[in-house]
Amino acid sequence: MTLPVSPRIDCHIHAIDPVRFPYSDDTPYRPTGQEIAPAAQLLRVFDAFDVRHALVVATNTGYGSDSRILLDTLAQGAGRFRGVAVVENDVGIGELERLKAAGVIGVAFNVPFHGAGHYLAAAPLLEKLVSLGLFLQIQVEHDQLLDLLPLIEKSDVRLVIDHCGRPSVAQGVSGRAFQTLLAIGRERDAHVKLSGYYKFSQVPHPYEDVWPFIAALVEAFTLDRCVWGSDYPFLRATERLDYGPLLAVLSRLFPDPGDQHRLLWRTPARLLGIDGRTDQAR
Repeated sequence: MTLPVSPRIDCHIHAIDPVRFPYSDDTPYRPTGQEIAPAAQLLRVFDAFDVRHALVVATNTGYGSDSRILLDTLAQGAGRFRGVAVVENDVGIGELERLKAAGVIGVAFNVPFHGAGHYLAAAPLLEKLVSLGLFLQIQVEHDQLLDLLPLIEKSDVRLVIDHCGRPSVAQGVSGRAFQTLLAIGRERDAHVKLSGYYKFSQVPHPYEDVWPFIAALVEAFTLDRCVWGSDYPFLRATERLDYGPLLAVLSRLFPDPGDQHRLLWRTPARLLGIDGRTDQAR
């Protein structure tokens, strides 16, 4: 197993700690076992793999718009983490300012969880994000991106697309939703996360059926707007996953060390707003 160059930045992780932060009573899914990842465990994993910084994404599963675990994890990271929050569509500007001051740099829309209709009246929220310089992180699957177009086409909000857009492998790269995603990459201020392969691949690790999608995304977005995320601790995974083998896939997709450095350090450092010099990373 060959790992890509280090140091590294992971742009998609989750903090899960039901002991200190119990799940909401109405959550439809309660992570257990290896899905549990308190801040201290996150830091141990990242030390083992020379991950200097990470983007902590709040989960609708378990916590919804309760940001306490997210803010606690950012504080424990002592500058090592940035955050993406889940908020209510009618959240006040004051609350967004409070989250930003704590290290939150974006807000997440989880369309597979809520459905597109939940967000179609969220234009005022997008205006608040623009005013504060926060990005909108969108998770969709299959053709759901098409349902969000009426909302995002009317906004100048910066976009971050989760998990390669979770395209339909059966439709191939010519699928309408995936082609729409490629157009977004070519035409506006947007980043895409080359992550979450296990969520849409139809074959086991190393998920070779998704490689054509990754190649197309890199061509459209360029490595100046592509970042990588592990999705650790792999919520709802249907098979055993480990951090190292997922990271090693990048060595096959991007054999050039310069490309690895752009994907794993230079571009995410800019997105997260951290000092991109590796000698200042700790």
